[in-house]
Amino acid sequence: MRSHAQAVVIGGGLIGCSILYHLAKLGWTEIVLLERDELTSGSTWHAAANIHGLHDSTNISRLQHYTMALYKELEAETGQGCGIFQPGSLYLAQTQEREHQLRLQEAKARRYAMNFYEVSRGEAEKLHPLVDFSGIRCIMFEPEGGNVDPSGVTAAYAAGARQRGAEIHRFTPVTGTEAQPDGSWIVRTPKGDIRSQWIVNAAGLWAREVAAMAGLSLPLMPTEHQYFVTQTIPEIAALDRRLPSVADRDGEYYLRQEGLGLLVGAYERDMRFWAEEGTPANFGHELFPDDLTRIEDNMMRAIERVPVLGSTGIRRVINGPMIWSPDSAVLFGPVPEMKNYFCCNGIIPGFSQSGGMGKLAAEWMIEGEPSLDMFAWDLARFGAWADKAFTKARVRDQYGHRFKIHFPNEERSAGRPVRTRPAYAMQQDMGAVFGLNFGWEHPLWFAAEGEPREETAGFTRQNWWEPVGREARMLREHAGIIDISNFAKYEVTGPGAQAWLDALFANRMPDRTGQIRLTPLIGRRGGVAGDFTVARLADDSYMVFGSGMAERYHQRFFNAVPLPEGTLFRSMTQALCGFSVAGPKARALLQGLTFEDLSNGSFPFMQARHLNLAGIEVVALRVSFTGDLGWELHCRTGDQEALYRALLAAGKELGAGPVGARAMTSLRIEKGYGSWGREYSPEYWPQESGLARLIKLDKGEFLNRDAYVAIAGNTARDRLVTLAIETEDADATGGEPVFLPDGTPLGQVSSGSYGYWVGQSLALAYVKADLAQPGDVVTVAILGTSRKARILAEPAFDPGGERLRS
Repeated sequence: MRSHAQAVVIGGGLIGCSILYHLAKLGWTEIVLLERDELTSGSTWHAAANIHGLHDSTNISRLQHYTMALYKELEAETGQGCGIFQPGSLYLAQTQEREHQLRLQEAKARRYAMNFYEVSRGEAEKLHPLVDFSGIRCIMFEPEGGNVDPSGVTAAYAAGARQRGAEIHRFTPVTGTEAQPDGSWIVRTPKGDIRSQWIVNAAGLWAREVAAMAGLSLPLMPTEHQYFVTQTIPEIAALDRRLPSVADRDGEYYLRQEGLGLLVGAYERDMRFWAEEGTPANFGHELFPDDLTRIEDNMMRAIERVPVLGSTGIRRVINGPMIWSPDSAVLFGPVPEMKNYFCCNGIIPGFSQSGGMGKLAAEWMIEGEPSLDMFAWDLARFGAWADKAFTKARVRDQYGHRFKIHFPNEERSAGRPVRTRPAYAMQQDMGAVFGLNFGWEHPLWFAAEGEPREETAGFTRQNWWEPVGREARMLREHAGIIDISNFAKYEVTGPGAQAWLDALFANRMPDRTGQIRLTPLIGRRGGVAGDFTVARLADDSYMVFGSGMAERYHQRFFNAVPLPEGTLFRSMTQALCGFSVAGPKARALLQGLTFEDLSNGSFPFMQARHLNLAGIEVVALRVSFTGDLGWELHCRTGDQEALYRALLAAGKELGAGPVGARAMTSLRIEKGYGSWGREYSPEYWPQESGLARLIKLDKGEFLNRDAYVAIAGNTARDRLVTLAIETEDADATGGEPVFLPDGTPLGQVSSGSYGYWVGQSLALAYVKADLAQPGDVVTVAILGTSRKARILAEPAFDPGGERLRS
């Protein structure tokens, strides 16, 4: 066994072997995989191993298609069979909402030339004569759908890795992992120790235990999961082909052929947790006792859809463990608080995603960043606030509603609230409907007296559409008060503060007190890893503001630039709260609370200072994410409620009131402002996002400057534009494909909303720079149906910025 390695992968299941294979494929050969038992122990060996390509997330769809294509390449490369069956998959919609979901996925498939299309009932009956398609509104077919052999795929990954020089050691448990001062790790085993540059935790059911060796806690919880395989069905035995699988998610079961029978699995509401306090060390290839009564309702729905199931016997039942994250997506990426510790844990559709995860993991470790923006998978989306109680509540919800549609803008209530601020109870009393942002509750919109305080969810406009419009129009006409406490806030002080900020960010930092600068953060491939507001409050004192949901994500970048001696950097997100006061009467509202001059001459746009408002000390920034006249005000958390009351009281006389995050989204889109995680992403270059003007190459070195220089002269591949869309009952939300009128794929929506002030459904979208120009007519697939849209030459609201600077 090697004594030194570039990476040690802990866990010999499907995912561990895929990561090992892809590390080797990308050029690392001094790599080792350690497995406590036999390969596939834990969850891999008993998986149903279905494969499918389509997902609501475009990038995940791309990775799943990569995975499906990879299996045949693995077989050819290694000679190890993967047991690939691809008779296709039928996707059924019983409800209008499911039909909307499938039609949107079909539109995304057209954009990326993926094989997924609608078939008629007659065509579907020929494909699968055992299914009763009564009551089905829409049927989609994916010809490459099917299943693989769990052991075969895992063995193929292992064989491919060995062929490239990787070592695999079975029956070699890891007994300890110890961080070293240089960022490397010592991995302890009974067979000897390995010093490794990287550790990869791919330990599956034992991910929590392996993480604990390094002092890390992961939000994971195992459950039982059952499926059964029937005896031989004569109608199947008489066929000369394999039947396609059936995805009847409204029926809450999955079904495919297995041998000459059928395999049926379910995610029941009466679910069971397992090993809550820790996975037993001696667990391997065991299963749990059968308990089919728990999935009886799901079984009856499957029998109704495939009647032959009701007259056949059950050959075997599989009841085995799975381990889940709070949102059922993988915990993926380097741990921000550690050096060179990579996680890939909590994978549910592993056989559809294994290749993509392995590829991205290898890119991240070897090249410093994955080729696709996968923040939806990044473990940094959770913090310490995602404790056991939250994790358990969310896993219960995710398991029991596995096939429920995740609607745009939907906020699920399980496990909440987790973190609240002092004004939370007051906002509840005011009719606030809350959303979740990195564990924090924040107001989405405010219900008036008599209006429901629970929102509905769907693809069309919901019950919050009118209240949000009321708030947006109030702000544009008078003023609005928006809780922005969930913005990430940082303090940088000391003699090296400016030098450190200049070494981190791409723009020049403020060189005089009171100045504000907007700046991108550049990723390892030259894309936009973040956008920040930096305010200089004194000679050696700065405040930095960024995306709240990305605070842990951005920690990786902050840690990459050493702090100068005597310089302090600290997060102030919990210590400070904030409000945005914006609208044409914002100045009048605030002027009534302070003796200081807030006139444009005294307090111009893009300036910051300390203010006393109603006896409360605040840091005030003359900026506004709404695109209107406004200030952002940040106070001590203990002062939040008092400041809120003062602002609301002053605003009432002016026709102003509380405004939620949904209205702010509408307002920023009217103005054409991008948002991190939507428009600003490592996948897009600054010249595509409209941020290149904020990058100053002549200022000297900054983080990933060389990466930007390498792409700075390239012609933009895509261009961020605003679209005005002709639609009546639904708006774009993000991810909808954009096409030219002749059907040529053009791009996709990054954000969308109705523009209440301009009276137009709007979207921000990336379109191919060489295929469309301002004024051109395009189509957007809203609800999966083509809607005419026009590319605007300028933002829909105040394109000259007169109100912003007034």
